[in-house]
Amino acid sequence: MIVIPMVGKSSRFFNAGYTRPKYELSVNGVSVFSLAVKSFEEYFHTEHFKFLIRSDYDAKQFVEAELKALGITDYSIVVFDKDTLGQADTVYQGLQDIKSAIPIYIFNIDTFRPGFTKPAMAEHCDGYLEVFKHSGSHWSFVEPGKNNRVLRTTEKVRISDLCSDGLYYFSNKLEFDRVFERAIKTNDTTKGEYYIAPLYNALISEGKIILYDVISIDQVVFCGTPDEYQALI
Repeated sequence: MIVIPMVGKSSRFFNAGYTRPKYELSVNGVSVFSLAVKSFEEYFHTEHFKFLIRSDYDAKQFVEAELKALGITDYSIVVFDKDTLGQADTVYQGLQDIKSAIPIYIFNIDTFRPGFTKPAMAEHCDGYLEVFKHSGSHWSFVEPGKNNRVLRTTEKVRISDLCSDGLYYFSNKLEFDRVFERAIKTNDTTKGEYYIAPLYNALISEGKIILYDVISIDQVVFCGTPDEYQALI
């Protein structure tokens, strides 16, 4: 299953004068939403897609129209009428109808990953993060070990040059639930938000195999801020 959480407020865009959510904005005639989802074009007919959306701005009608244009028919939509406590909370709430140990991929609605294919490592681990080498401290980070093993993850704390591009894999949805519930109990947040990358630390502490997959920064396109959007258009 491919899960696309999109419950953010698009605050930076509205504050910059835009009047629609960022996923609706056009990049050369194609919506940000469509470009993000097309990252998984290889799996349009083999995977179930689950979209976690807000109730405002006619989001459900927009998403359904875009999916029809893309040719995706195996999908479900969960509508939120309240804010969540971050992306991890959004995914946890949005997947409560799933009670089986299925693998899940989680990706942002404001990032493009053209030509994505699942790496072979996904068959041999409990989870993995896709990362690239870059500067800055506003990312999620991976502390690397031998053979692509993740020793630790951090949020907004630079422990290496390996930055997450927002693609997260968990081999077992029920394990995602368990470590998120643990984060809730221990109040393991970053400035009051529950992020996904830190959830891997609980699995790592239990000896689970969490890996990182390094890609070139040229393989990923970011559209999460007005400046990034303006650079694209």
